[in-house]
Amino acid sequence: MSDWDFLHDMHNEGYSPEQIADAAACGYNPWEHGDWDNIEDFIDDEAGWDSDSEPKNPTTLELWELLGELVESARNYFEVTGRHLPIYGELGELYGEAKYGIKRHKPYTRGSDGKLGNDFVEIKTISPFKSDNAVLVKRAGNFSKLLIVKISKDFEFKAKMLDRKSFGKGSGKHIKAKWSE
Repeated sequence: MSDWDFLHDMHNEGYSPEQIADAAACGYNPWEHGDWDNIEDFIDDEAGWDSDSEPKNPTTLELWELLGELVESARNYFEVTGRHLPIYGELGELYGEAKYGIKRHKPYTRGSDGKLGNDFVEIKTISPFKSDNAVLVKRAGNFSKLLIVKISKDFEFKAKMLDRKSFGKGSGKHIKAKWSE
């Protein structure tokens, strides 16, 4: 069991997305420390937390700088440990926000990852260690555009924006979109 598998267990046990996000943010595992009711014991000071404030509107330059720092951390982590950090989905979404100006939804919004003009956009990332150059997207999702972000083994980014209409109607729960050069 990895250090983060407890987050899936929390979901299966019925914890709310907010509780799971809090646990992920601080690494709190309720199975190690008793029940969730004791989480306050691990929080020193709630003053200054901005979870109830309005979302920030970072500039494009701030997004590119943040993306660069995160990519450098992922690269360094891989070089030192030989393992990948589980952040490629977030990197892909951040890249979409910086490059295309996509306004991302709040975390845990279902159906799409953000909006570009009047279009709802789903963002899927092909990570450096993925052998298949395809992504699966839920057909039930509320999106009109699909952005596929591909991160190479050298941590270089490429992206393609596709119209949902190009996939046509079909059966099954998922749409399989392939990356082709």
